Amino acid sequence: MEKLKQAVKEIAYYRHQAKFSKLHLSLIPFLSLASSLYGALLYIRQSLYRSGFFSKNRLPVPVISVGNLTWGGNGKTPMAEFIAKRLADYGISPLILTRHWSLCRDLEIVMINGLMPWGNCKLLPLGPLREPLIAIKRANIAVVHHADLVLEQKLKDIKLVVQEIKESLPIFYTRMTPSYFFELRNISKKMHLGAVLNAVVLCVSAIGSPYAFVRAMEKIGPLFVDRFDFSDHYSFQLKDIQMMRGRLRQLEDKFGYKPIVIVTEKDYDRDPEILKHLHPFKVLVLCSEMQIIPCNGCNEDSFKSLLKELLEV
Repeated sequence: MEKLKQAVKEIAYYRHQAKFSKLHLSLIPFLSLASSLYGALLYIRQSLYRSGFFSKNRLPVPVISVGNLTWGGNGKTPMAEFIAKRLADYGISPLILTRHWSLCRDLEIVMINGLMPWGNCKLLPLGPLREPLIAIKRANIAVVHHADLVLEQKLKDIKLVVQEIKESLPIFYTRMTPSYFFELRNISKKMHLGAVLNAVVLCVSAIGSPYAFVRAMEKIGPLFVDRFDFSDHYSFQLKDIQMMRGRLRQLEDKFGYKPIVIVTEKDYDRDPEILKHLHPFKVLVLCSEMQIIPCNGCNEDSFKSLLKELLEV
């Protein structure tokens, strides 16, 4: 199943079919049909909302929507946390909802994965798009996530696509900055990032952008960084723990001392108990926070100003 998921992802993000295997080519007709059906259902649903057949409800409080056009790795969760903290600074206690199609929105933020923005520009499942790119028109703010890991030319290309659709849309750029670790068996104690200096680490993740996680660890400065990637939102099973233990023993034999397992907060929150089966290997959870990268006058202060202006805080 993991091999099949990987093949679907590769089809979505690679435009040159000459590089595809027989498995890839055999999947494309089925994915194309499913994509057409998905697009038709999406169009019908949106039309029913526009016509008033499905009504939208307005809450007595401002509503902020943090959305994404593509699957995984867009930074929705850290952005929601980022906004919640800023609203708390204004004395507002936010309520976070996971579904909001039927709600009127006061502010719409579209998150874009700078590492893999549009793929082949096709709708799910043939491509990574949940909606056509024209949906950017609904947004009040665009945010390019993982901008620190992207070449300047690629950022310019993303900006060009966004501004061709909505020229006046303000664009912000963000990165994930590691803050500290906590150990699986002592979650109340924060550990300095230097705890992994000169260590051998195995990065284990089931997130949308494992590359960004691994790059963050490499920048911290371990002696060696290995990785074990699973598909986004995957829940680790005992068979996966056995594979991890096998890789850890290989690393221990190679370097002469026990490696450290590093996971993200999202992977820890998904199932903290199963990770305890990695004992006696140490498991650290990397805690990071989103930061806005100042660029062309768009910085954290201007972002907060937009929140105040659009929400009349």
